[in-house]
Amino acid sequence: MNTRTFSVDRRTVLAGAAATGTALALAACGGGGESSDGTVTLQMVESITSSARTELLRGMLDEFEAANSGIKVELISPPTEQADQKLQQMLQAGSGIDVLEVRDLTIGPFTNNGWLYDMSAETKSWAGFDELTDQAQAFANSVDGKTYAIPYGFYGLSLYYRPDLLKEAGFSDAPATWEELVEQASTIQDPGKGRYGYAFRGSSNAIGQTLAALEAYNADDLDLENAYKLASGESIFSSPASQEALDLYIQLYREGSPESSVAWGYPEVVEAFTNGSTAFLLQDPEVIAAVEQSSLTEDQWAVAPLMTGPGGKATWPMATAGWGVAESSKNKEAAVKLVQWLSGDPSTTFAKENSLVPIQKAASEDEFFKTGPWAAYVTMTEAPDTYLACQEPRGVAWWTEWGQRSDADLQKILTGSLSTADALAGWDEFWTQKWEG
Repeated sequence: MNTRTFSVDRRTVLAGAAATGTALALAACGGGGESSDGTVTLQMVESITSSARTELLRGMLDEFEAANSGIKVELISPPTEQADQKLQQMLQAGSGIDVLEVRDLTIGPFTNNGWLYDMSAETKSWAGFDELTDQAQAFANSVDGKTYAIPYGFYGLSLYYRPDLLKEAGFSDAPATWEELVEQASTIQDPGKGRYGYAFRGSSNAIGQTLAALEAYNADDLDLENAYKLASGESIFSSPASQEALDLYIQLYREGSPESSVAWGYPEVVEAFTNGSTAFLLQDPEVIAAVEQSSLTEDQWAVAPLMTGPGGKATWPMATAGWGVAESSKNKEAAVKLVQWLSGDPSTTFAKENSLVPIQKAASEDEFFKTGPWAAYVTMTEAPDTYLACQEPRGVAWWTEWGQRSDADLQKILTGSLSTADALAGWDEFWTQKWEG
């Protein structure tokens, strides 16, 4: 999520050097194509690799091959740290890729360079498209209404909390609004006992959680196709609602979070919740596995939907990735068939194994997602008028620059050397100038 540069990077386990050699060799020879017996061989490149994930994906591809005797799939799994560069090299070369992993951070550059095939015509005639959730359909049509990729799942923020600590503090339910979160966190906060309210992310990639508050407070006026803009065309940072939201968010740090959390990134906030130090954590579903493996017992933690703003709504800018087809592929029909197959029932298995919010509507009836920590994510998926799916401009060329700028400014706010008003004015100027070019 996110939060976030693309969230799944945090769980990366690098594949071996042999995978890199395979990728380079296949890219060099071009691979794929149709054999003398008419069998089509597709080359598929994943970009977020780990041994367990690759093994799972390979098993799924074996099932696809068994159901489609005329198609074989060669899976290329370069180490994640090098994958985007390898993909770019292969796409630029115009050979070696039929199907590829497309991230929310790469779909912009890839489409701008003409490297992805538009699957719109095939998607319109595909019965399985109607079986996808609203969020999945929106992402599939997110680039000028064209289908350059179909997501395989989502990461999205939700609230992890300690029911036992809430009960001790006199609260019967998890906070439903940002104001309630501040109230509960500040009430639970007791540094003398080593107990804190909220695992505040004050360091790297902190802007995602900051924006969760700002977007909730601007939900009724937000451009959902670019959540850094209001419907008026002005930046989200220009509105009075953002001033209110940012002030409240900083209050959450000052009154309900450990002072040391000014320097906390992803590992620290997760550790603070899983070791029992804090009562609340705002995070993507990837953290479920970490909490399940921690010392917290099953009755000591739960997950609630994202907090809403004054209008009773929250926005859900979910980080995602999916499968696309290379424009250079000579086997587009078979490649699209594979993408659609992966986006069907097998996607639910993929979501379970990779801690993803599923793309299939039917997954909401799966006991795995209906109960326990996943139920909050399904609740949000099934209430699109309350939890508004939106897109953040993560694909812009200056996203890294923005992350560095916003991280530095948040540090200044937390340490008292920059006011929230001045920070918002600076952020508004930054984005306005970038958009004006």
